[in-house]
Amino acid sequence: MTYLFLQHYWCFIVALLGALLVFLMFVQGANSLIFTIGKTDDERRLVVNATGRKWEFTFTTLVTFGGAFFASYPLFYSTSFGGAYWLWMIILFSFVLQAVSYEFHSHSPKGGTRRMLFQRLLVLNGILGPLLLGGAVATFFTGSNFIVEKGNIIDSQLIISRWANASHGLDALLNPWNLVLGLAVFFLARVLGCLYIHNRVDDKQLNNHNQIIQPLWRSTILFLGLFLAFLAHILTCEGYAYDPSTGIIFMEPYKYLHNLLQMWPLLVVMIIGVVFVLFGILWSLTHKAWKRGFWVTGFGTVVTVLVLLLLTAWNNTAYYPSTADLQSSLTMQNSSSSEFTLRTMFYVSLLVPFVLAYIVYAWRSIDKKEITLEEINTDHAY
Repeated sequence: MTYLFLQHYWCFIVALLGALLVFLMFVQGANSLIFTIGKTDDERRLVVNATGRKWEFTFTTLVTFGGAFFASYPLFYSTSFGGAYWLWMIILFSFVLQAVSYEFHSHSPKGGTRRMLFQRLLVLNGILGPLLLGGAVATFFTGSNFIVEKGNIIDSQLIISRWANASHGLDALLNPWNLVLGLAVFFLARVLGCLYIHNRVDDKQLNNHNQIIQPLWRSTILFLGLFLAFLAHILTCEGYAYDPSTGIIFMEPYKYLHNLLQMWPLLVVMIIGVVFVLFGILWSLTHKAWKRGFWVTGFGTVVTVLVLLLLTAWNNTAYYPSTADLQSSLTMQNSSSSEFTLRTMFYVSLLVPFVLAYIVYAWRSIDKKEITLEEINTDHAY
């Protein structure tokens, strides 16, 4: 195991966690549709209880994603989480509101103002979470406004990276392509949310044509339009490349298209992922009794997002570009932990299959029964 192999390995692990996080955003997607899918208080309770059983998976994956970045690429962690803190604080605050809402939703009077408030807070998280996370991920392609000054270490200064303006991450929302990907992730989350409710909730009225299929159609059309526009943009724009022998970063026309063609196995995997996403959605739209669309589309989502994230880092690419100072852009080589740290974590990562096995066991235990009104009328309901 060379140092370069370990850097690529941990880049893959972080990208996989990011892809899983996008898939698990189905919780936010379903919550954003609480008042669209749920026409009555009981129907809204069904949606809340369906997502309430899975929200910890999403939040834990978000924390693990940040933790993996901190351990393997600490300079990115300090630059992004420390510099763009307003963007990340809004994301985290929306998740705090989500946790509070789940905790107190069932203790609020039926049809009361407090219950409606907690449901609206869940909707707020359902909108802000995917939108802002998608916008943050888009900066891996479009760049962020920061400066890295490693010479500060020699001068005994603690801060080696800083944001180049006072917005501290909010300026990412001014880039229209960041918003395009953010909205694409938002509507993808809504698609997955619709498919999840159809898969887990046993309620004839909630699963009728108007309340599930129509939102699924609308979200699918908007997601495909936005995603294809972003994909066309990144494949035709200049990308941030670097020379591994000198470490110099430069702009390369069609960089991300070159990455796909030069790493052709990733292209094949991406095509497979897109096919799974489209098949899962379209088959669910045309076959109302089929409930496996959530898993088919979910698998395609993980695979496609994984490839997109790897395009930003592999094949001599700067995965966190700087628009303020091109040479401050972060690559796997100039921002990773030491070889000793990466090697030690590699052996620890061998325990990951056992963790995944527990997650699968816990998920299956939670999903032994479909969710019904009778089941949620208990003391353990959300």
